[in-house]
Amino acid sequence: MGLIVEAVEVGPMQVLCYVLGCGRTRTGLLIDPAAESEAIREIIQRHQLKIRWIVNTHGHPDHTAGNEYWRQATGAQTVMHYLDWEFFSTPDMQQAAEAEGFPPLTAIDLKVQDDERLALGDLELRVIHTPGHTPGSICLYTPGHLFTGDTLFVGAAGRTDLPGGSLATLIQSIQDKLLLLPEETIIWPGHDYGDTPTSTLKAEKENNPYITDFC
Repeated sequence: MGLIVEAVEVGPMQVLCYVLGCGRTRTGLLIDPAAESEAIREIIQRHQLKIRWIVNTHGHPDHTAGNEYWRQATGAQTVMHYLDWEFFSTPDMQQAAEAEGFPPLTAIDLKVQDDERLALGDLELRVIHTPGHTPGSICLYTPGHLFTGDTLFVGAAGRTDLPGGSLATLIQSIQDKLLLLPEETIIWPGHDYGDTPTSTLKAEKENNPYITDFC
């Protein structure tokens, strides 16, 4: 068996949390589990997964708010790019998170860099550093699947008007990092903002204005 992938919308900002698993070893990984969720728990139990990693695609509090709950519930290690850890763990950004009603980012177990690998049983996911939405935004890639967080949506891309954002950097990340991957790769974005929840890189190359107009 190969990769298990299930998605569920979580939290007040309807973040798409992904529950991944290795079909043989039942090793599991959560991407952006933004809040406590019975739906996430049900997926984990149904697939009999042992969660090893909790990965944040970036440090915005709507994506990290569930970190501590799921860390305690599963015993997994939390993972984030080191640049977003440095940016969002500052007092100013912690206060901003609390002002929005989210818990501040106070701990990450593993700070990763571009091209690091996370083992998932028989599989592995490659960390792709894609700054632009935030300084340390990442995507996770395993052959056939790309988890894009708020870097690339179906028909759109992440905001760049928030602290640490840059449109020019985001476009460069998409062009130089994501568009080099195979066209048949399925993209799994951090929010369901498009006509469909998922897409392919081929379809985005043809239809996404952030690619057709800028790349």
